[in-house]
Amino acid sequence: MTKKTMIRPLLLLCILMMAGLLYACKGGKKVAADDEEMQAVEQVFDADSALFYCSTQCDFGPRAMNTDGHERCKEWIIAKFREMGCVVQTQTADLKGWDGTMLHSTNIIASVNPDVRQRLIICAHWDSRPWADNDPDSTKWRTPIIAANDAASGVAVMLELARVIASDSSFVDGVDFVCFDAEDYGSPQWSNNSDEDSWALGAQYFAKHLSTLKVGQASEPATWTGAILLDMVGGQGARFCQEGFSRHYAASLMDDVWQAAKQAGYSSFFPLENGGTITDDHKPLNEAGLPAIDIIPYYPDCEQSAFGPTWHTVNDDMQHIDKNTLKAVGQTLIQYLYTR
Repeated sequence: MTKKTMIRPLLLLCILMMAGLLYACKGGKKVAADDEEMQAVEQVFDADSALFYCSTQCDFGPRAMNTDGHERCKEWIIAKFREMGCVVQTQTADLKGWDGTMLHSTNIIASVNPDVRQRLIICAHWDSRPWADNDPDSTKWRTPIIAANDAASGVAVMLELARVIASDSSFVDGVDFVCFDAEDYGSPQWSNNSDEDSWALGAQYFAKHLSTLKVGQASEPATWTGAILLDMVGGQGARFCQEGFSRHYAASLMDDVWQAAKQAGYSSFFPLENGGTITDDHKPLNEAGLPAIDIIPYYPDCEQSAFGPTWHTVNDDMQHIDKNTLKAVGQTLIQYLYTR
């Protein structure tokens, strides 16, 4: 079992597709014709800014668990969200990795309009893979990766989203940007350990405390209506097909986000196609009762990996980041946030 396991059996896909169909028949949101013709919003996602945030994280070097780069990047992310005007809190825990290592984990929660009770989560993991265990060159399998796409891109998009909405006094919704830690320390391919639960440890911890977590100075726990996970959202040639668990648990939210992509002019990046079923940070959120979708690329014809040619390789660096992909994802979410 590897990180973000792609499950492709025809039977399972049929079941999930039927579940989505049943949901639609029983009251899933139907987009009206005038919604389909809605114009793109005027707020702009700056892809150059997101590219800079991505590069800055990579400048810390590998951000694997329990490393100096990890700690320095954590402080930078916290400071940057505060600079944007977010209220930031952290959720720390010592979590046991697949090999028994105690991982000093920090989930970062940055809130816009923290006084609003009904809230949306936008999330991504921020730690990097300690091993390039999917590299074509087996001599590099134990090499830490820079992780420009597989984690820095998601945090970069969230930072730019935070900049846009936190500085806009007309934006009154409650949004929490959650950076999950300890996601990518899952068992490596060379370990002969296929423990699926060794992945997404920070998200698992967050999900266990979901019902008691308070935002800002609130006296009562927050009420979250949904979550949008960003994973590997800056790769060259990326297309974000519809992931199976997302369709099963959060069909309405998925429909709305893909509709926003169409309205923003990025439907080519968000095709109405099945992208397989993937174990990722959204899985524990859905299992905890929070509808969550995963915006994650799908490369069906890539020999190296269905997650793209740089996944868990030493080539996951800034040379393989495309700011057009960052723009497509970021502007789609701007469209969604201002029209939902």
